[in-house]
Amino acid sequence: MKKQALDKMKLFFMGMNSRYLEQKDFFIKAEFTFTSGTKQFKGEYVNINDELRYIFKGESQSMSFQDMLNKLTSEAALYDSLNFRYIQRGTIVVIEANDKQVTTRNEDASEEFDADSQISNSREYYIKSSKSGPLLKEIGIMTKDGKIKNDMIRKYNQIDHFVEVVDPILNSFSDRETITIMDSGCGKSYLTFVLNYYIKEVLKKNCYFIGVDYKENVIKSSKERANRLGYKNMEFIQEDLRTYMPNRHIDMVISLHACDIATDYAIALAMRSKAESLVIVPCCHKELKDQINSSPIDPLIKHGIFKSRFNDFLTDSLRALFIEAHGYEVTPLEYVSPIDTPKNLMIRAIKKSNSNEKAREEYNNIKKLFNVSPTMEKYVY
Repeated sequence: MKKQALDKMKLFFMGMNSRYLEQKDFFIKAEFTFTSGTKQFKGEYVNINDELRYIFKGESQSMSFQDMLNKLTSEAALYDSLNFRYIQRGTIVVIEANDKQVTTRNEDASEEFDADSQISNSREYYIKSSKSGPLLKEIGIMTKDGKIKNDMIRKYNQIDHFVEVVDPILNSFSDRETITIMDSGCGKSYLTFVLNYYIKEVLKKNCYFIGVDYKENVIKSSKERANRLGYKNMEFIQEDLRTYMPNRHIDMVISLHACDIATDYAIALAMRSKAESLVIVPCCHKELKDQINSSPIDPLIKHGIFKSRFNDFLTDSLRALFIEAHGYEVTPLEYVSPIDTPKNLMIRAIKKSNSNEKAREEYNNIKKLFNVSPTMEKYVY
């Protein structure tokens, strides 16, 4: 290739290096093909044991991304043309160079799979089975041959509806360079992986995830799953939710089916970290049941089943008021049908101000009326 073509290619590579530096967490590999006459010479730049290596003509060399681009430029002078493919999550950038022209284009990097015919056609899916195969296989929703498992169709619909519910909040963060989400009591982190895929590969926005749980085994399995998926923009931390504080700004806290007061720990963590938004799905309400002491309603809750249901209502109502008191606009909703699961309440909240004194007064009055003291208030400081 002639000097004029090489100089133009260098300009494209400058942009490519900037892209890599800004989004290295999403980089997968680079492939390149030199052409001389009718012969082609292929090489690649890949991560091997946490070391980026340039592999060409049987040789493997460790080098930085910029050095790899410089190497390609010097090699290109010996050939007629170069086809360079930069592969990151969700996108492939192709640069083609020869003496006549140097061009660039983007391609969709999603693998195509057969969509399962049993999936409802009445809605437009946010997590499309035809695009998200590697993710759905990893979390056990899809078979190896690209079909949604029959016993996982309902789960798949629940996951997709969760994304639908949080999508408006995610889109409100359009001014963020990176959307940061913390999963409190992350467990197996399935929805965290789904959101990671959706934000990066569907919305095409940069994102970062922190999963926090006190169980060593779930942190270990989440790390392994992230490695298998190539999701390098995630960290999983074994910590106590009652005392943990993130070292970065948090745009959203999610907590799904954290049992009993673990949900309160998650709420308190969101308040401590001044998260911009909060999405929680409570589970297993126990704490306040034995605290409730209010003679006016004793006849109404003298039967155990009524007391349990009232306890659930009181617990989540106080949670909503507590969050509102900290300046959030709160929306409780049923995020899936109660036929799918009775644990279908979601509390969605968006930060609007530093505090809401009216909601705080209402919260304190209800506490006093029923003589209860929810755990969440003990860990906001």
